[in-house]
Parts: sequence; structure tokens; C-alpha cells
Amino acid sequence: MAFKLITPSAERPFCFVAILISVFSPALWTQTSPKIGAYQFSSSNPPRSSCGQTSDECSADSTAVPQQALNQSDASGISGQQDDWVDSWFRRVDEARASQPHFVSPIVTTHVMLVQQYRYDMSWQQDPVGGTVTSNYGASRGLEIIPTTRLEVGIFPPSYFVHQSKTPDGFGDLSWQVKFRAFSATEGKGDYFVGFFLGGSFPTGTPPNGLGHSILSPTFAAAKGIGSWDIQSTIGANLPATGANHLGRAIVFNTAVDYRIKGKIWPMLEQNSIFWSGGNLHGKKEVFLTPGLVLGSFPLAERLHLSIGGGVQIAATSFHQYNHRWILSVRFPF
Repeated sequence: MAFKLITPSAERPFCFVAILISVFSPALWTQTSPKIGAYQFSSSNPPRSSCGQTSDECSADSTAVPQQALNQSDASGISGQQDDWVDSWFRRVDEARASQPHFVSPIVTTHVMLVQQYRYDMSWQQDPVGGTVTSNYGASRGLEIIPTTRLEVGIFPPSYFVHQSKTPDGFGDLSWQVKFRAFSATEGKGDYFVGFFLGGSFPTGTPPNGLGHSILSPTFAAAKGIGSWDIQSTIGANLPATGANHLGRAIVFNTAVDYRIKGKIWPMLEQNSIFWSGGNLHGKKEVFLTPGLVLGSFPLAERLHLSIGGGVQIAATSFHQYNHRWILSVRFPF
């Protein structure tokens, strides 16, 4: 079923201002859900650094400024201390990237690797009744940083929902995620990743744009590269802290398969599944197939790069809460 994307002119400044603020914020330059109630937490592209390759392919010291040079330039000044801190942080980021495969972030499925980027997604989906369009600006994406070589922390501001129907527009819930890299190996040394994630959301929005309850989402993640093919898979549970009798508990299983073309073009296919136990949707399941394409990354300034991707979720089961969800994803790795 095809439909025309409707993006009112009043909404466009909202999403583009959010992107511009994130790109040109001093922090970046100095350093550089879907359907409500579906409980999907998803995110990244292999960034590039000054070594001439993707930053994932660089050594841990490829972007580091020699310590001796820092000491010579400002042995005791505040500027030198700041440079030391930033330099140390980026070395940890490069070391983390150099310890894992270099797979691209899927469109829907949570990226299995540790990533450092700002990501902004937008989506437009058809509601099952009447075929009206709901627009989602933000799509539970945001800032992801690598504080240590085995951890990633993500903070995802509330999305803004716009409904063609009489449903009131508004902000959704604040989401977060912490990733832990347990085992990994780069290409030629095993080409795999195994990790454990913990995500969740706080009820900052009000129904129907927010869930009205806090959610915890433990997840197991694994990935394997086979030649030019990459496979990433996650399985987790969405466990309401309260309101389980209404929301129920859900098992979320996602798998993404992509093919690398010269390290810049990444066609992919994903399956996204949810199975409910308890609550209003007890015994229900919905499965989506999501063909997509990611391009990049392309250098913007020093460590800051740009990747862009898109895809469409298509319902593969008779029961589905939405359909033909078009997704546009913009990523700024640094």
C-alpha cells in the first residue's frame, strides 16, 4: 500500500533545527518508537578519522596528538589540561573501534557495535485504521558516546509526534541505553562481536505519545562478518516497571544483514519482531521486513563525518499496529 508522505511546513524547522544544533554545538566541534508501545530500541556507521581510513580501521593512536607536543605547547596551562583530557578520550574511542568489527548501523535494529555519534531519525507511518499518517521526529535516537573501551552510553531525547488524525500531537518518552562489549575481534581475526545492553525509558510524555510507565530493556547482542556480508542480531525483553497488566511484557528479536560495496554503500535487509505476553496484547505478535540503504561516511571536519540512510518497514503478519513506516536516518560520527 503506497501513500504520500505529508510533512507540514511547520514541522520542517523543528527537525532541521534539532539537527543543526547538534552538529554545530561547541562540544562536537571541540571534540567532536516507531509505533508507541512497540518498545523498540534501536543505533552506527563506521566513522572516519585523520588516518585516511574509517576511524574504526585506524590504530588507537592514529588521531592522538603526541603527549610531548602537548607538554611543550602548554605544560601547566588550563588549555594543555583540556587537550590532554580530550586527547585521552579520543584515544579510548579509537582503541574501542580498533577492537571490534566495522559494521554499519542498521536502520531499525540496535547497532551491535560500540559507536560514538549523534543520530537523528525521522519516520512516517500509516496507522492500521484509516491509513492516516503519524510523523515521528527524533525516533528515540540521539547522542551516543564511548567513555571507556568497553562501554557506550546513549541518551535519546523525547521524540515529537504529529498525527493527521484527531490524536493530540506531543513529545514522547526520554530513552537511554548502555552497551557493554564482552568479546570482539576485527576482520581477519574472527570478525565478530558479543555484548550485553541495558536500555529503558522514563515516562516524560503523556499517552498516547508516551507510554505513561518506565520500561527496562535488557538485550543480548551478537554479530558476525562473513566476507562482504555482515549479520547483526539482538534479542531482548521490554519489562514495564509499572503498568504490566496493561502494557504486558514483550520479547523483541531483530536481525539485520548488509552487504558492503566499497565501504561506502550498504544495502541491507532487516527483520523486526515483537511477541507479547500479558497485557492488552497478550499472545499477539508482529513481524516487519525492512529493506534499507546506508551511504557514507563522508568527512565534514576533522573527526566529524556524515552518514545517511533510509528504509521502509513492511508488515509481514496479519496483526500489526502500523505499516509502511518510512525512515530517514542522519548520523554524525565523531
